[in-house]
Amino acid sequence: MEWFAAMERDDYEELLFCQDRASGLKAIIAIHDTTLGPALGGTRMWTYASEEEAVIDALRLAKGMTYKNAVSGLNLGGGKTVIIGDPKKDKSEAMFRAFGRYIQGLNGRYITAEDVGTTEEDMNIIYQETDYVTGTSPTFGSSGNPSPATAFGVYQGMKAAAKAAFGKDSLDGKTIAVQGVGNVAFNLCKHLHEEGAQLIVTDINKEAVRRAVEAYGAKAVDPDEIIGVACDIYAPCALGATLNDETLPLIKASVIAGAANNQLKEARHGEALHEMGIVYAPDYVINAGGVINIADELNGYNRERAYQQVAKIYDNITKVLEISRNHGIPTYAAADRLAEERIASLKNTRSTFLQNGHHTLSRRNLSVR
Repeated sequence: MEWFAAMERDDYEELLFCQDRASGLKAIIAIHDTTLGPALGGTRMWTYASEEEAVIDALRLAKGMTYKNAVSGLNLGGGKTVIIGDPKKDKSEAMFRAFGRYIQGLNGRYITAEDVGTTEEDMNIIYQETDYVTGTSPTFGSSGNPSPATAFGVYQGMKAAAKAAFGKDSLDGKTIAVQGVGNVAFNLCKHLHEEGAQLIVTDINKEAVRRAVEAYGAKAVDPDEIIGVACDIYAPCALGATLNDETLPLIKASVIAGAANNQLKEARHGEALHEMGIVYAPDYVINAGGVINIADELNGYNRERAYQQVAKIYDNITKVLEISRNHGIPTYAAADRLAEERIASLKNTRSTFLQNGHHTLSRRNLSVR
């Protein structure tokens, strides 16, 4: 593939290939847009089928972070890293320290965090080489595991979506089908259970299902049944692309609001949900609690302040739904519009600033430590 053409198409700023033969590091850092500030996005480690697949994933994820950070009101751009390798057997201290040195060399243009295949412990190792990492252990003054914050944000966004669909945001008595009960979804189930929701859960991990059944009185169903159960709200919290040609005709829910990334298999499935009258909370808006939480580390982490910002996901979903309603467009397109307008407005401001003779733009040092 012609990578410059791919970057030009969606206006990426930077694509870096990082290798360290001694440790086996093969990493790709993609920086999409830094209009709003330094790029923030996690490091994913995965056994990609090819190098091309890894680069495509890095680019896609970096752009997604630009939109997530913008729509969340953060003064941060979007970036992402993918490390090619098996996270179960290829990790080493040397690998992550080598990677940390590459991040340090970017001098704050990119700040990383944990993602699929990486952990808080991995971030601790990276921290030995660079300040530009978030999600390290609380012993380093960080926020630790972002799952509770992500879950709290999804809970707030779900309430906003419920208000649009049912006229009030109370989830008491609502039947909510939760697909996947990993760390984020288990925390989400706690909030829903405490508000009086009736839970239906599924997961390929039977132990995770058992835990949710015992803790929250949830009803368990097989993974292939969850999409078609009778419920008020469907919460996809596992794999992406669960909203597709096969599943849409089965959905009985009035609201779709969950933590999974890339829930729409294709944009046209968002169009279909709009035509069906289903209230869909766009994934990168509703699941932004984790990144909002770790972004607070850049100011010296304060949990109360961070969670106040996460709670604003309620307002962000409300804005998206208002744009959708006022302009007659699907909610995924409304979310994109909200993010793009924020970025464009700042680009215009900076352009005017430079035209007026100011040639040096200062940026506050956003070193984590």
